[in-house]
Amino acid sequence: MRADDPEEHPVDSESVTPTVEPGATAPEPAPAPEPATAPDAARPPWWRRQLNRYAFAGMVTALVFFWLSMTPSLLPRGGLFQGVVGGASAAVGYCLGVFLAWLTRFMISRDRRWPSPAREYWLVMGAVAVIGTAMMLYWFSQWQTDIRDIMSVEHLSGSAYPVIIIVAVIVFLLLVSLGQLFASAVRGAVRQLNRIAPPRVSAVIGLALVALLTIFLLNGVIVSNVMNALNSSFAAANNETKADNSPPTSALRSGGPGSLVTWDSLGREGRVFVSRGPDVGALTTFNGTPAMEPIRVYAGLDSADTIREGAELAAQELERTGGLQRKVVVIGSSTGSGWVNKATVDSLEYMYNGDIATVSMQYSFLPSWLSFLVDKERARQAGQALFEAVDERVRAIPEAQRPKLVVFGESLGSFAGEAAFGTVQTIAARTDGALFSGPTFNNTIWNDVTANRDEGSPQWQPIYDNGQQVRFIADEGDLAKPNAPWKTPRTVYLQHASDPISWWSPHLILNEPDWLKEPRGRDVISSTHWIPFVTFLQVSADMAVAVNVPDGHGHDYLSAIPYAWAQILQPEGWTEEKTKALLPRLNRD
Repeated sequence: MRADDPEEHPVDSESVTPTVEPGATAPEPAPAPEPATAPDAARPPWWRRQLNRYAFAGMVTALVFFWLSMTPSLLPRGGLFQGVVGGASAAVGYCLGVFLAWLTRFMISRDRRWPSPAREYWLVMGAVAVIGTAMMLYWFSQWQTDIRDIMSVEHLSGSAYPVIIIVAVIVFLLLVSLGQLFASAVRGAVRQLNRIAPPRVSAVIGLALVALLTIFLLNGVIVSNVMNALNSSFAAANNETKADNSPPTSALRSGGPGSLVTWDSLGREGRVFVSRGPDVGALTTFNGTPAMEPIRVYAGLDSADTIREGAELAAQELERTGGLQRKVVVIGSSTGSGWVNKATVDSLEYMYNGDIATVSMQYSFLPSWLSFLVDKERARQAGQALFEAVDERVRAIPEAQRPKLVVFGESLGSFAGEAAFGTVQTIAARTDGALFSGPTFNNTIWNDVTANRDEGSPQWQPIYDNGQQVRFIADEGDLAKPNAPWKTPRTVYLQHASDPISWWSPHLILNEPDWLKEPRGRDVISSTHWIPFVTFLQVSADMAVAVNVPDGHGHDYLSAIPYAWAQILQPEGWTEEKTKALLPRLNRD
């Protein structure tokens, strides 16, 4: 083709000046073209731009999950806490809705997301949200009143309801924004990968890469730094001493004169444990006969380098103080931070008029719920090591001269206390009695016995082997159930039907638990029902406020403890009247 071919070099007609014949009037110049429309003029209105940030399907499921978060759970909730729970539940629902929408597009091979519905659809959903939320708040108030009446808790005030809405919206927007940030990272990775791989392969690889990077950041950076910060924080708290605690002046207490452990090494809860409890005067006055000074020994996390060394040190302290010559030796498994329910120990000291020695140890700085997630193995090791160290010394004593040996634990401490035994029969063979309060869903023996309970007995209060060696109680009245012989040694599990620590389990996500299939426990309202995913979230949330309820509910154990010990050990001369008189003298902390 020639270089001057018009097909090769087309001429722009608008750029050619027209030829004017001589004497002719020049044509009027063409009007100037209209200026290009400004970009802002084509943008959708602000409300559309805001709505486009959120998927309609996600918002629908978020709304449903928010409503479901107000359905009955195990414990009362305040406005602020319910707002947090509602916002988090809505965020979970939003993610689920977005995922289902994506899965549908994937199944029908649609590459683009569906456009946001017209304004009318959003308006309808907004109207449904307002009406539905008002109705759910009304029912929420009714259910909360029912729960609070059972537990003798003050009713919610009217100001709680706007707080729920405001806090829920803030929490929802924050969590969804984080999710959208993650989705943006995935889309960015997919766009880059599309240059070298098919779109669907890019989508899978991009999602995997961003997910792995997120997990790496969480585990390697965020979680590590958070755990270091928590450890530092709780370690600092562990070093604090409460104002009303001071080093003991008695050689019968760890941290006192002649002790193998220092006062400072005991940790905050250890210092509380050894510096409190009834003195000789209080015991003598209560029982009307001269009392002995109770022995309390303890090894803190800083008292030894390892858990096993700490257990040995605690057992050596027991020997040093003469604890093996007392009538009863008590091995108490602490919670994560080293806390021991003081009512559990005080009750025995009153029952035996001080002729008792109690030994415990610390295995973590962290509170129970956090220890359960990251230090569960340490709890198991501590429970085993402490029992074996003490039991070895007790068995070295001639049988006729041996003290009674009993064990106890609460919450994560019950998990640790079980660790030295495999079955109820082993507990009976190696101890003279056991009391475990507020067991966790990971307690091996508790789970085995509950799963093999006698037919017709409910999960929240099972009967095992006709109650011959172990009994499950919610209060003192349950000790007589079943009406059958109770052999010694005896074991008691103290648990409340409303305790989320005991009933939480990952199985709640997709499986209805027996405690909701069967007749409800005494402090669980009849309107509580299992809902997939939702019940798991509800019980998980309840764990955060498990101890913020009166004694006899949730994870708060006190008044049934002396009744349980009285039946387990049957101390000589002890009566039910004495138990009733003892109750006002007891407290958990």
